[in-house]
Amino acid sequence: MQYFINFVFIFASLLIIFYFSVRVFFKEEITATFERDPAASSYAEIVFTYSGLHALIFYRISHKFYEMSVPVLPRLLSQLAKFLTGIEIHPGAKIGKKLFIDHGMGVVVGETTIIGDNVTMFQGVTLGGTGKEKGKRHPTLGNNIVVGAGAKVLGNIEIGDNVLIGANAVVLRDVPPDSTVVGVPGRIAKRQGRRIPGGINLDHSSLPDPLQQALENLQLEIDHIEGEIQEHYHDQKDKNTKDGGAK
Repeated sequence: MQYFINFVFIFASLLIIFYFSVRVFFKEEITATFERDPAASSYAEIVFTYSGLHALIFYRISHKFYEMSVPVLPRLLSQLAKFLTGIEIHPGAKIGKKLFIDHGMGVVVGETTIIGDNVTMFQGVTLGGTGKEKGKRHPTLGNNIVVGAGAKVLGNIEIGDNVLIGANAVVLRDVPPDSTVVGVPGRIAKRQGRRIPGGINLDHSSLPDPLQQALENLQLEIDHIEGEIQEHYHDQKDKNTKDGGAK
């Protein structure tokens, strides 16, 4: 019985140390979670149950070992994080402040990826490469970016600040700041040079579709031409009728 009591005491002590350590060293990430997830109700819930935060904890530790050129261990830690959280972040990636990974299952971040501050990623996001080339081969994301569920950002491309990438978009080219990207392959739908309100916008479901808009405009043009043809036909028919009556 005494062994069990000692075990519970040690376990509880470790949990308390873990809780306060995370609150101190990951304060900005926890703040970002409160700001962007309406389901977040308490510090304890975020610290103990949010897999995105757990993946970042593993990443920060493995990244330190990676910078120290410690062999194998950084990758072991990243693989352990993938097993526990479903999120794979290569220890060589460079990640800024206040990254929020919502749900997180299936998120992959490649070795040479650079992520700025105040970025949000949803489940199924891939920041990956497109070939076997060495050196910088993964995307660079600026600040205040939302990457929707299932989106793929591939290759050594740059995503500007205040960009919104729609769910399941496949981005293969550079994206200028203050833009919205949708579709496969990703197409840019400019937001009239307007910055995303409040620094970051989590609404990645109701986005403009430039292809659909182009088709709708084309249909309007076709309807207009058909109307002019019909009008011309009736005018010609009336003219022929009058000419026949005059004879």
